Amino acid sequence: MKKVIKLNGKKYEVPKDVGTVRQLLAHLDLSDRIAVIEFNQMILLKEDYEEPINDKDQIEIIHFVGGG
Repeated sequence: MKKVIKLNGKKYEVPKDVGTVRQLLAHLDLSDRIAVIEFNQMILLKEDYEEPINDKDQIEIIHFVGGG
């Protein structure tokens, strides 16, 4: 069964091998970045990244980019 979530305000089909927030970050190549994750309108702490992703979840990812 396909899971479709809202990722940063847009519909996103979650790959079958992605089941947790941590796996989603890895899939998006954001594992090594400093990020703030809002999961269903609640800020997640890093130890909560094993939260399972379900159909219709809302996830916002804000990551920081350095520059000058």
